[in-house]
Amino acid sequence: MVALGLLLVSALRSVRTAMKGRLPPGPMGIPVLGNLLQVQQEAWLTFTEWKQKYGPIVHITLAGQSVIILNTHKAAADLLDRRANNYSDRPRNIVASEILTGGLMIVFTRYGEPCASRYRFQLTALSGEVWRRMRRAAHEGMNKAVASRYHPVQTTEAVTLCQSLLRDPATWGDQFRKSAASVVMSIIYGTPAIDNIEDPAIKRVNEFVERIVKAAYPGAHLVEFFTWMRYLPSSIAKWKREAEEWFRRDSVMFEGLYNDVKKRVIMGDERPSITATLVVEKERNQITEREAGWLSATMYAAGADTTAAVLSWFMLAMVVNPEVQQRAHEELDRVVGRDRMPAFADYEHLPYIRAMVKEALRWRPVDPLGLPHRCADDDWYEGYYIPRGSICIANVWAMNRDPEVYGPDAEDFNPSRHLDENGRLAPAPADTHDESHVTYGFGRRLCIGRNIANNSLFIDIACILWSMRIEPTKDANGKPAMPDVSGCVQGGLVVRPVPFQCETTPRFPGVQTILSQTAEI
Repeated sequence: MVALGLLLVSALRSVRTAMKGRLPPGPMGIPVLGNLLQVQQEAWLTFTEWKQKYGPIVHITLAGQSVIILNTHKAAADLLDRRANNYSDRPRNIVASEILTGGLMIVFTRYGEPCASRYRFQLTALSGEVWRRMRRAAHEGMNKAVASRYHPVQTTEAVTLCQSLLRDPATWGDQFRKSAASVVMSIIYGTPAIDNIEDPAIKRVNEFVERIVKAAYPGAHLVEFFTWMRYLPSSIAKWKREAEEWFRRDSVMFEGLYNDVKKRVIMGDERPSITATLVVEKERNQITEREAGWLSATMYAAGADTTAAVLSWFMLAMVVNPEVQQRAHEELDRVVGRDRMPAFADYEHLPYIRAMVKEALRWRPVDPLGLPHRCADDDWYEGYYIPRGSICIANVWAMNRDPEVYGPDAEDFNPSRHLDENGRLAPAPADTHDESHVTYGFGRRLCIGRNIANNSLFIDIACILWSMRIEPTKDANGKPAMPDVSGCVQGGLVVRPVPFQCETTPRFPGVQTILSQTAEI
């Protein structure tokens, strides 16, 4: 009887939809579950195959939920950018947003309607207005005009990273994680550099990030599809009980980090940090201390793991593309020389390094499907009907590798595609927000911290390539052991390359000395 009822509800929904217009094309699903079983790991590859068959906009259902997949720059920009008022909402995320983070994580916060929690421990009812206030506050501390205040921290960490990579190349993955965590913590909380990835404070925050990305991945929890499960008592629903407990613990941690900065500000400490800006501008931005504490935590979660992942793909690109590495070495020798390390003062004179940053973000996007948007009201596009409440997924992978935008070699790592005939940075393709890729998202949900992220990647890549050569390791026969270029490892929302080893060697005799001197300064 239950199955019959679900089929009846599905049939009635289909009839109502047909009366309003024709849905975009898409693959056939099965009763009740729809296309749920077809969307598993590496869904971006499946969606890209569907693009070839069904076109730039595809419709599927996941257990009754209407989902629109956008596969081209134009389709995504037309809806998510140019109709942002209708597409800036997020779908409801019961575990990651409502329970695990108490509705206080801005990347999941609903845009246009209240999101009042049913849980007794949540103290704040969030709405679109709260999202706008929190985003405004985040912009105060992370916009392009203020990003330069964090250059010293980013430069210091880049030098330390180079020393670590030359000393112990076998642990390059851990070195990237430590470096990214250290610089992001310094930028957000004004903390000193981290010496050890096992630092208890960093470990706790990283564990929080891991919980969030795993919980937010589509299909991680059945309650997202069968929402009646949210009413289950915590005593019999382990997933719910654990999420509630983690929210309590994480709130204590993040409010404690915020209050530490607040005390320093009151005592006259003027070291720049995003949280210090939140403290100083709290009244003007009209956000509570709990919101400010979670806003800082959100920016850490969004920045640390993703930056480390981008650098991992960069490392892979260097191992398999020695000619790209050689051209970067030539630019660095010409502009910087070998008597000092690269600095942000060299930024305008290093177009190839800047192109490498763009290409690292384009070639292997660390979040190939981005975070989903939600259609707030019925809409029609290119003759197709998009029902109210549809989840809209931007297939970033397909857009970043579209041969019509990036040429027939779109699958290759080629920074030169971002340069003009004179070797200067070329204008970015249309609908990429001047980034030359869409990895940072769309519309009003565009990544707030992209300017700071771009700066970190620039100085890291410039210093790494100035100081060392990156080469594949040798196998038992003395031949290069080339890594897997096509595979990936997915940890929640963030995608990394399959683990591999490489060798790092100083590019010239004075590297170690200059690294040490620069670190002392």
